[in-house]
Amino acid sequence: MNTPSPRRIVVLGAGIGGLAAAALLAQAGHDVTVLEGNDWVGGKSRRIELGGQRIDTGPSLVTFPAVWDELIRRYNALGSRGALGSRGTRGTRGGICDTGDTGDSADDLSASGLQLRRLPEVGRYFYGGQAVTLPVEEGHPWRAAWDRFDREHGGLGPQITALLTTDPLDPKTLPAVGALTRLYGTRLTTKRFLDSLTWMPEGLREVIAIHTLNAGVPPTRSLSLYASMPAVMARDGVWVPEGGINELPLALHRLALHAGATVHTGESVVSVNRSRVRTIAAEYRADLVVSSLDPGVLTRLLGDRPSRVRGLTCSGVAIYGVLDTPLPDTTATHSVVMPDDPAALHRSLAAGLAPEQTMAFVNYYRAGEIYPNEKATVAVLLTAPANGQRYDLDDPFVQREVGRISEVMGLDQPITRLLSDYTVLDPEYFAGWGATGGALYGATRPLWQSGPFHAPAYRDPRRRWLWRVGASVHPGGGIPAVLGGAMISSAMLLRSLRG
Repeated sequence: MNTPSPRRIVVLGAGIGGLAAAALLAQAGHDVTVLEGNDWVGGKSRRIELGGQRIDTGPSLVTFPAVWDELIRRYNALGSRGALGSRGTRGTRGGICDTGDTGDSADDLSASGLQLRRLPEVGRYFYGGQAVTLPVEEGHPWRAAWDRFDREHGGLGPQITALLTTDPLDPKTLPAVGALTRLYGTRLTTKRFLDSLTWMPEGLREVIAIHTLNAGVPPTRSLSLYASMPAVMARDGVWVPEGGINELPLALHRLALHAGATVHTGESVVSVNRSRVRTIAAEYRADLVVSSLDPGVLTRLLGDRPSRVRGLTCSGVAIYGVLDTPLPDTTATHSVVMPDDPAALHRSLAAGLAPEQTMAFVNYYRAGEIYPNEKATVAVLLTAPANGQRYDLDDPFVQREVGRISEVMGLDQPITRLLSDYTVLDPEYFAGWGATGGALYGATRPLWQSGPFHAPAYRDPRRRWLWRVGASVHPGGGIPAVLGGAMISSAMLLRSLRG
């Protein structure tokens, strides 16, 4: 096998996907430069400060923790410069920690400084007058159905992890593909699969189905794989880095620097071609380019004509705030308040209209919990249409839904009245990242393009020097899909250089 000479690789964007690719490619011995237009690393995973308290925006949970293990394993295998330890077994310091014991600073270095803490539940769900946690608790009317669902789906973590981290054309994926094919059969969409489970209560079916909005689309347009996700998350756990979710991109940044990559922030890219990348401040020669940017942004930088957008995934209105008074002791870390009619919500989002009732996430951290804050913080995330509009707390849609959510959660007043400081991120804000209307996951795609044959592909078919990673390649897959996609794309790139 040929040993490739070091190549000059320019990575566009210092989000989670771009940083993961940069760390792997630099660790493989290549000359890697990361260009980021913002003055922070992490992309949409951004750290802000409100009222002297730390709050992180963007994704809020880490699922499929074995994907992080695999990233560290591959990083170590590529060279000795960055030989860092993986999390090892649960309960060890320097990695995954069930108890919250994070060890000392020397131990932290053994896992690039990232400490993950498992939360006690996936979340608390409110639907149709019922409240339920996942996994469903003893004594709940849905418990027997959940136990059956867990037996059939909860153990799929290793198979899904394999698909998230392995080239779909690699024969190693065949056992995982076989297991899932036997489970789903010809029931290819989430809705069709769940509708076939006649033994499952309607309420539990809707709680499971609502997870497809993590991909920005209804259950009629998502692969049946999404139906298994809640059971896998309940079995394998949902996790948050000690210090906040932004610690994950910061850890990737450290890995990239440790491997020898150079990261430039505050340098917006203005053009990209075969051999050069120009920013507002400088010009960089490149043998290869890896983009983690939104496809629309990359199209403009390449000078191509924009493609027609036929449909958009959802957007959001995110209210981040500091609480003067903590919420009731029974409040879960993560709550999901569902609409009475999920199908009506999906129709409104498809039409670009504010729904009568939406799905909302409420992420609540007590003082000193996860974040080193003196006060409790909260994030209220309202699913909204990708209309590019600006929203504030006085908007009728926001007021109505904040009031409903607060009442459902048992609060005696709207949660926004408890905030001493806050900020709102809306579709107009998210549109600034390049996606039309602020669509969180870009354009909708045919079902067959949401799996192994996704578009855009990792490698541009017309420009063989151009590769892609990031959320635009794996929309709605969350942190595990973005990390896994960076691993797959980087491995394919490295193989192409070996010939």
